[in-house]
Amino acid sequence: MNKIFIIGLPRTGTTSISVALLDYGFNVAHTAYTKRAFELADVISDSPCFCDYAQLDTLFPGSKFVYLERDLSLWLPSMQMLISKMRVNLDLKRGIFNPILKRTFNDVFKLSTTAIPDDREHLEKCYLRHKQGVLSYFANRDDLICIDVSKPNSLSELLNFIGVSTALDSKQNFPHLNIGRKVACWKEHKHPNKVNSNAAGIEHRKFFDY
Repeated sequence: MNKIFIIGLPRTGTTSISVALLDYGFNVAHTAYTKRAFELADVISDSPCFCDYAQLDTLFPGSKFVYLERDLSLWLPSMQMLISKMRVNLDLKRGIFNPILKRTFNDVFKLSTTAIPDDREHLEKCYLRHKQGVLSYFANRDDLICIDVSKPNSLSELLNFIGVSTALDSKQNFPHLNIGRKVACWKEHKHPNKVNSNAAGIEHRKFFDY
């Protein structure tokens, strides 16, 4: 079952790309925490994809992967804001967020083992380590594209990569969402192609066993 996985880190444009692809007929999940959500969605972004891309590559052979780049001078303050805002609820023992969300954030950003997890130097190391991991894993493969959603023609590049005609869309740009301290644009966006992150199936809300 081929999928499109958006494996850029939070605050790199995962919401923007998710919203954009809704209008091209894709069923999109911005975060997915159940097997059923993965079954229903054509495109899955954010958690757990930015952390579990290797496992998802095995589970869904033939899929395509999209790594989102962002200028560190812009990403760092945005990520600092997000970590500061979410840190309490990302605590592995006491946090109220979904366990998969907590695990993936803690794996990538080392929240439980770092004295100051929103420190700029620490977050920069996390960003670069994640980027190097992605590039190393997909080296010499043709199923990964790296884009910056703020750059001209990045939407056309993506559509071409996933096999969607770009003849009429060459001058279109991604929507600029979750600006500043906003983090909930996906929840606020109404669209029939949105997939519930916690969708239940025959195994209720079971996740994968990897």
